Amino acid sequence: MADREYEGLLDEDEDEDDGGVSHLSPLCDPTHLLHRIVVLIFMCFLGFGSYFCYDNPAALQTQLIQDMSLNTASFMQLYAWYSWPNVVLCFLGGFLLDRVFGIRLGTIIFSSFVLIGQIIFAAGALANHFWLMNLGRFVFGIGGESLAVAQNTYAVNWFKGKELNLVFGLQLSMARLGSTVNMNVIGWVYGRIEAMLGSAGHTTLGITLMIAASTCLFSLICALILGFLDRRAEKILRKEQGKTGEVIKLTDVKHFPFSLWLIFIICVAYYVAIFPFIGLGQVFFIEKFAFTTVQARAINSIVYIISAPASPLLGFVVDRTGRNILWVMLAVITTLLSHMMLAFTFWNPWIAMCLLGLSYSLLACALWPMVAFVVPEYQLGTAYGFMQSIQNLGLALMSMAAGSILDLKGYLFLEVFFIACLCLALLAVVVLYLYDYYKEGELNLSASARASRIKSEDVQRVCVPQPSVDDRDHLKPLSPFGLRNRYLSRLGVQVSLEHHRASAGGRCGLTQVCCCCVGRCRITAAHICLHWPTGVSSNELCLSLSSHAAREKCI
Repeated sequence: MADREYEGLLDEDEDEDDGGVSHLSPLCDPTHLLHRIVVLIFMCFLGFGSYFCYDNPAALQTQLIQDMSLNTASFMQLYAWYSWPNVVLCFLGGFLLDRVFGIRLGTIIFSSFVLIGQIIFAAGALANHFWLMNLGRFVFGIGGESLAVAQNTYAVNWFKGKELNLVFGLQLSMARLGSTVNMNVIGWVYGRIEAMLGSAGHTTLGITLMIAASTCLFSLICALILGFLDRRAEKILRKEQGKTGEVIKLTDVKHFPFSLWLIFIICVAYYVAIFPFIGLGQVFFIEKFAFTTVQARAINSIVYIISAPASPLLGFVVDRTGRNILWVMLAVITTLLSHMMLAFTFWNPWIAMCLLGLSYSLLACALWPMVAFVVPEYQLGTAYGFMQSIQNLGLALMSMAAGSILDLKGYLFLEVFFIACLCLALLAVVVLYLYDYYKEGELNLSASARASRIKSEDVQRVCVPQPSVDDRDHLKPLSPFGLRNRYLSRLGVQVSLEHHRASAGGRCGLTQVCCCCVGRCRITAAHICLHWPTGVSSNELCLSLSSHAAREKCI
């Protein structure tokens, strides 16, 4: 009778839970696809303002240098100051979102940093203070990279499985759309403001950049709406806030394999030949190929235009074929040929830039997933954080170096500098290939061979269990202290470690009072409370604190 009443109560609770969602329209139901599409729209526009304003200096290179009386080295500091905070924040962004702010508040805070940074950047132009513009780019950088982490966290929280690949592809495409629109529109806006004011100058530049800040305000509004929708879904579905899932421990760096350091070198050496070139590319095409300003902006943005649709397609190809190292090698060689064509020939630059766009997309699809193949899962957060940190450090230093080279030697030497960086990347790829071949790694395996290896390892792990306790420990007789401890543990008595050490006369070998040897308990079928170290299975049951295996398992 009691069971029937209990089942009835469960049924009533389930009916109440279903009733909270079933009466909602599809547009308002958090579980319905239509509502999640609305969320996806705001999610994609969350980073639009950040990517639109990031390349404002590149789209207004000529105007910035003239209106603010800069040389190229000073101009490139605008990109360096963006990268400096992200040398550190790549490690802290996920932690702040998970442990300090939460995903909703964190997204709003980082969006606010982006908006405030762009406003300070524009105010520096209005006041004709270049140091204030650098400060604005620094503040802008604090929010930019961390906002991308928050955007990915929202995606994981709202979409699962195969949907997630499409969502990440759409987010990347929207980011590239923001960069492309900036490259082709912000110069036209500057021209309209110049026509209205009757002259160019720092005031015209400041107004133009302030108008660009409206895209950051739009992204902040999207962050507020996303926070409201996520909070509403949390109440309706009774779920927890999304988290980044990043676990970063700086001590893991000393355990990184040699292959991961080669991946870091490839990442830095490759990207310093892409982003600084785009930042300085507009004047290059005007001076060498006699392009108009509109044509120079269009060809300078072709890398982003191509990468928007090409990234998900090339990612699918890499996933289906494997052979990541060969794809990375192909991307580096193609980029090297593109820079050589731009440096030493007068061929139509559209050919080289289209190749550059394809190779840029291919390398991103093949290089970044390789990290997951060379480090264990618990080190992924540290590895990716360190990789992004080194990338930003390299971009900050190389951006300033590229500006100085251009001022002193011109575009030809700058291209030679980029070619040298790509040669270093190619050398690292070759070494990585040989090292992976020598170690019989899986970085260059085909997709089918990689899947077979993973399957065979899983089978071996199940069929051939590895003993975690030394056989000699089974042969050792328990001391009187060990027998007493096992007896007390089976009775459910939890004895303090201080008492253990005092009773054992120091034989236990444990030095920390807060040791976890008695910190976990489970209930058996007979409801007997048993205590054992973290990680020791129920088959081992090393209940004696004098056991060597227990000391080894103790964290």
